[in-house]
Amino acid sequence: MSTGKDRQKQLAREHYERQQQRRIEREQRNKRWAIIGSTVGVVVVVGGIVAAVALLGGGDEPTEAAATPSPQASTSTAAAPQAKPYDAKTGTCGYVPDTGGGQVKDVGMPPAEVKPEPAKKTMTMKTGLGDIVVELDNAKAPCTVNSLQFLAEKGYYDGSKCHRLGNDKFPMLQCGDPTAKADGKSQTDGSGGPGYVLVEENLEGATYKRGVMAMAKTQAPGSTGSQFFLVYGDIQLDPLYTPVGTITKGLDILDKVNKAGVIAGSADGTGAPKETVEIKDVTIDGKS
Repeated sequence: MSTGKDRQKQLAREHYERQQQRRIEREQRNKRWAIIGSTVGVVVVVGGIVAAVALLGGGDEPTEAAATPSPQASTSTAAAPQAKPYDAKTGTCGYVPDTGGGQVKDVGMPPAEVKPEPAKKTMTMKTGLGDIVVELDNAKAPCTVNSLQFLAEKGYYDGSKCHRLGNDKFPMLQCGDPTAKADGKSQTDGSGGPGYVLVEENLEGATYKRGVMAMAKTQAPGSTGSQFFLVYGDIQLDPLYTPVGTITKGLDILDKVNKAGVIAGSADGTGAPKETVEIKDVTIDGKS
């Protein structure tokens, strides 16, 4: 027979479990889009997260468990659908809803049917500082290019601000969160996405040297969304992030932004850029 004391223990345990679940959900929102460098002895997390305690001191260590979506408390035992790579036989990509939390600008889901031709496409980002042009590798990253083109045509990136500028050891500018304020104060910058995810592509032999545009993600496979980073130096990263293209114009803009520095650097020295980079419009092969 259960007693009143047993009931109190049960209620206390349920309260504790709810608190833990809310904590996990907060961590998921704040650690949604991570880029972690491992071979230069520095861990850098892009999207407003502090660096690992063991290396840079302060904050919570961004472990894989903390950075990736955890199972939600639910009575359902069904696993979340997993994104699937390009299927040459059917000519389709498997985009799936993003169940990892974070802020969403919902413009729908890209069409599953994908064409890997032409092999190259041109992406033009009109910013307040000038145009940044990228040659996209449609042949090697068809799902990613299809997603970028879909978002561009929906005006998803219009008015967004690049929210994260790197440092000497992590020379990149991260963009693609349409909810980012990029003011050096927001704690949610880097948590925004389109509400769906896709698989990583073109990873074999991937390097992240000056001029590369690659997609941001968490450590979990199949967690690529809308955010991307533009590399203006050489970064030592494991081949986990889709290299989607090469910058053919605008590296001078990135150098200028880098020279201006950050508004208020986090423990890892990265932060919102002082020189605001606002994306006015994105076109891919002339369509937006």
